[in-house]
Amino acid sequence: MNETSPKTGTGFAGTAGIRDEIVALIPRLRRFARGLTRNADQADDMVQITLEKALTRSDQFNPGTRLDSWMFRILQNSWIDETRRNSKYGASVDIDSLADILPAPGEEAHNAGAQRDISIAMQALSDDQRILVMLVLVEGYSYQEAARITGVPIGTVMSRLARGRQVLMKELSGKGDLA
Repeated sequence: MNETSPKTGTGFAGTAGIRDEIVALIPRLRRFARGLTRNADQADDMVQITLEKALTRSDQFNPGTRLDSWMFRILQNSWIDETRRNSKYGASVDIDSLADILPAPGEEAHNAGAQRDISIAMQALSDDQRILVMLVLVEGYSYQEAARITGVPIGTVMSRLARGRQVLMKELSGKGDLA
């Protein structure tokens, strides 16, 4: 077990390299969380939860394995836990999240429209499909890596991803993006 550093309070005692690697992963974690939650604020909350868990449970990380896979797995499991909690107690709806589908000031209308269409199409995916689309198509993980991160057999990864692609193509085909 790693000792706790007196300066940081983390389990990565004197290992600035690991902390630097975790910091470098934050943009990818945010993108993955955003794809899962479909809400920027919730995504940031999920990343914060993930970072906290990774730092407080650093003794569970096996050196020599992929830190990014470990972090994505923590994020996915945390999101599943949060989703279950919300289904039991109810989720709050953030009215500001409606602004996510509007183009940002200065953005090209075409790019903003395409981003909005993709965001809407992603909402048509099941949670299992969306996780795999984010891991394989957005993050570039192999099927085998995605299977390891999600804890499902590779055949399941392939079938869910195939169905997810079909849903995306169907959703986007009516918008002229995949003609």
